Amino acid sequence: MPDPIVTLIVPGRDIESFAPAAIASLRAQTEPRWRAILIDDGSVDTTGDVFADAAASDPRFRLLRHDEPRGLGAARNAGLAEVDTPLLGFLDGDDELTPTAIARLTGTLAETGSDFVAGAYARSRLRGDGYAPGRVQPWTAAATDPARLATTIAEHPAAASNIVAWSKVSRTDFWSDLRFPEGVAYEDQIVAQQMYTRAAAFDVIPDVVVHWRLRADGTSITQSKAALPVLRDYIAALRGGIRVLHEAGATAAVVARLDLILAMDLPPLQAIAATHDDPAYGAEVESFIHELRSLPEYADARPDPSLAAALAW
Repeated sequence: MPDPIVTLIVPGRDIESFAPAAIASLRAQTEPRWRAILIDDGSVDTTGDVFADAAASDPRFRLLRHDEPRGLGAARNAGLAEVDTPLLGFLDGDDELTPTAIARLTGTLAETGSDFVAGAYARSRLRGDGYAPGRVQPWTAAATDPARLATTIAEHPAAASNIVAWSKVSRTDFWSDLRFPEGVAYEDQIVAQQMYTRAAAFDVIPDVVVHWRLRADGTSITQSKAALPVLRDYIAALRGGIRVLHEAGATAAVVARLDLILAMDLPPLQAIAATHDDPAYGAEVESFIHELRSLPEYADARPDPSLAAALAW
């Protein structure tokens, strides 16, 4: 095996139905110089066995086990401590890489020398007997298309819309003082904005690098916003991401985030609040709206209400 140049951190809990596809997508990469740390975060199904079989049959896989669930942030942080390659990235254990993802991401960094590169992604939904990806959603396209090499958040504020951990490959030393929040949902949003504001330069490419699975059984965190604790974590992540951009003086990026939050995040939350049996839910949503309206960048926001329809793609 050639020496690996990149480590993919792959956490998962109770995803026995999806983990084989994630593992297969790694094995199908056109760039073979990768290593993957598979992290079983306290699964009670056979996810750990799926990961163990992969590690036993392919030396590029390594298994970490958590006896009790620690959460996605803690699982990713555990993986970060084990990385010894020049580059690193993430893949959730229920998603899939496209075959050229690692080649395109690592190749771009080899060309530019930037701190990290971000690619596009598409949601994968159940259609018929299996999952199939839809189109790249417009805010993701705005963040990644056309390609921009060695750019900054000041030059490309729309990049701040690409907030997921698994769309990026970074230089490992860029993570020397970056870690994910633990014990909360939506742990990647604040970290993404820290990446954009701390990078001397980053790249974006329009290639779809991940098919992000929207689970048909509704068990993913992004499908659980009606739960009050999840709502609170969600709002805290949105608030925290804006704060990072605001404190860095990335005014245009704050406006770009406000445009999307007002157009896409708030309307579904307000709809849930209208029929929620706990008045605290609506109070949390209204308090967040008031907070957004008090931001100096709010006056420049121009949300596009038609974007909400793209959530069904």
